[in-house]
Amino acid sequence: MSRMAASDPAPAPIDPRGPRFNQGVMAAVLLVGFLFDWPVVAPVFAVVLLLGWAWGPSYGPLLRLYADVIRPRLAPPSHREDPRGPRFASLVGVLFLFGATAAFLTGVPAAGWALTLIVAALAGLSATTGICVGCEVWFFFARRRGVELVA
Repeated sequence: MSRMAASDPAPAPIDPRGPRFNQGVMAAVLLVGFLFDWPVVAPVFAVVLLLGWAWGPSYGPLLRLYADVIRPRLAPPSHREDPRGPRFASLVGVLFLFGATAAFLTGVPAAGWALTLIVAALAGLSATTGICVGCEVWFFFARRRGVELVA
């Protein structure tokens, strides 16, 4: 049995459909923003992700929408997952989208769109297949550190 790092306590598992909903909406809106050349989508979704990452799902607007409106209409999830992977993936998205915002503000829209589309592609992959690249990175390093995962 692996020991859990004292600084990384195991949180309660979450319904994985909430982050997937968040990622699906984000991927769609970022792609529409690209198609219509609306760079404002980058900072808006950077803040959306930041709120959920920094203060938890109750503060992430799309996570809150899922929890309050959509989840009550669904059957219970077939499984639950450790929230630390999706939280790490959100942080990576925040960093990429703030980087995109900086690129747009400094007159380098190609770099801004490149960073935005990377986030859109990874969010779309996660929303449609359940493969969350950021989550897998976190889980890989967590296992190497001996962090006990929750499920």
